[in-house]
Amino acid sequence: MIILRDLSLRRADRLLFEEATASLLPGQKIALTGANGCGKSSLFAMLLGELQADKGDIEGLGGQRIAHMAQDVAASDLSASDFILQGDADVAGLLAALKIAEASDDFAAAATVHTQLEACDGYGAERRARQLMLGLGFEDRDTQRSVAEFSGGWRVRLALARALMMPSDLLLLDEPTNHLDLDTTLWLQDFLKAYRGTLLLISHDRDFIDASCSAVLHIEQQRLNSYKGGYSDFERQRALRLAEQRASAEKHARRRAEIEDFVRRFRAKATKARQAQSRLKELARMGEMALAHEDSPFEFRFPEPPRGRDPLIDLRGAKIGYDTKPLISGVDFGLCNGDRIALLGRNGTGKTTFLRSLCGDLPLLSGERHNSEGCRIAYFDQQQVDTLDLDSTALQHLQRLTPDAREQTLRDFLGGFDFRGQRADAVLRPFSGGEKARLALALLAWQRPNVLVLDEPTNHLDLEMRRALEIALLEFAGAVIVVSHDRHLLRSTADSLYRIAEGRLSLFEGDLDAYETLILRGADVASDSGPAKAEDADRDRSIVDRKDQRRAAAEIRAQRRPLEQAIKKLETRMESLQKQLTDIEGALAEPSIYEQDAKAKLTELLRDQGAHRSTLEELESEWLMQQESLEAMIEQG
Repeated sequence: MIILRDLSLRRADRLLFEEATASLLPGQKIALTGANGCGKSSLFAMLLGELQADKGDIEGLGGQRIAHMAQDVAASDLSASDFILQGDADVAGLLAALKIAEASDDFAAAATVHTQLEACDGYGAERRARQLMLGLGFEDRDTQRSVAEFSGGWRVRLALARALMMPSDLLLLDEPTNHLDLDTTLWLQDFLKAYRGTLLLISHDRDFIDASCSAVLHIEQQRLNSYKGGYSDFERQRALRLAEQRASAEKHARRRAEIEDFVRRFRAKATKARQAQSRLKELARMGEMALAHEDSPFEFRFPEPPRGRDPLIDLRGAKIGYDTKPLISGVDFGLCNGDRIALLGRNGTGKTTFLRSLCGDLPLLSGERHNSEGCRIAYFDQQQVDTLDLDSTALQHLQRLTPDAREQTLRDFLGGFDFRGQRADAVLRPFSGGEKARLALALLAWQRPNVLVLDEPTNHLDLEMRRALEIALLEFAGAVIVVSHDRHLLRSTADSLYRIAEGRLSLFEGDLDAYETLILRGADVASDSGPAKAEDADRDRSIVDRKDQRRAAAEIRAQRRPLEQAIKKLETRMESLQKQLTDIEGALAEPSIYEQDAKAKLTELLRDQGAHRSTLEELESEWLMQQESLEAMIEQG
């Protein structure tokens, strides 16, 4: 057991810990959470012996083998395989000693090393290193490439593999999923379930925490508070604790009312009933959990977008890729107002390439792409951060976009992203990656897009900012297509799942849980077990099965299309009526309408209000009947 006893730590003029106490039990898997800058990385540094507490002690570290994931990996000529092997220092030392003994024909020394290698399973080290690389998305040919040949994100994966390679009693992982895609995140999640030591994990991926951890250690007000369960359990427990501490929860009630109002409005618009139910549940859950986040510094909305003509973006017969090498062929895809799509697929299948082609940033190799009149696209990827002017302020960035806007309006908007007061006037150069990503999102939101194309938008965002982004996307009235390894973001914001596999884009008929099951069963993950012929036969059968599934899915979609079109027409009429009704009620709220000379106008408004309400109720009843028919058809399919 590791005991953190009465720790106090001050960095510069900031107090991070004051008499903080916690226990880490053997084999326990713990998520370390808290606001940015609260001391999570400093706690890791204390456990690694790189930083000493001002007061207090850490007991129980003696004799513990500690593995941790480096955040920066320098370029080197070492091969990727050798770099990972060095994570197991004992085995790496024995292999190096064996080479020396064999080169000098010292057979006695070589025999001793062989005995030691056998005792520590050293002969399996290269196989384990290869399995780690394949699991983390590398290919076989990557094993002999030098570390210097990999980009920064892939070097972080190498660092993660090296940490996992090391035999350890305590494993410290700081944002291990930041540079992973969803499939690789699922592989890591499965790997950590089998880890036998104590895991202390910093992550902003709540689903990953829920699946990997059985406890949460939350840093708050310079203390360490322990909670049982994953992040969802932590939210519930913290909300209950805060509710008990407060006799009045006015802010909680107001936020919950907003959520419930949106649930009501959304329920009358949802066109994909099966997926929509999960979003409705998520919205309701957000209302219940709002108190756990009432001290969040983030709260923003995407401005109401202009409505463009459908389809907003249309691809027909598109072949997508670079130069003459296609990654995806035969793409027929339309993005319409209100669509909410998550794009799935292994790393390297072309998800980012597809998004760039959809936005028009990358020309099609063949086929056609059309934007409708009024289509306004906002595209976010990590390169958006690189385009920021680091010698300017957040406020100056917004002022350049809209020079005529009132400064206070700009400051109010930036405040929702936690750029308040002097922070809005500070130059960006010393800002953290998370702060720059927040500003890049703010700049996109400010431009009033009706299409949001998001490629890993949550990288570098902490849990509170991710939650604010989820709420903003839930309330966004435009179209959304997103690539993310954050399953909670996908569950709460996407109605449809599309998958890129084998060079094709297709609708994934299952939900995210079904996709997770598919990946964890190994359908898409590299494996080094089983005869090659059996693998080929399985692959051939899988391709045939998928073709049959796609054909059947296409037939089902054709049968559903008339119902879906009828539902869409009903929604358009309901939306128009609701807008007219809102205008009427706005006019009835004016005191002047009740004056004597406005009596005729008042009578007309009241008559129109009653007629509109009656018609709206009839349309809603018809919509519900059509939805039930559609749901029955979906379940039969």
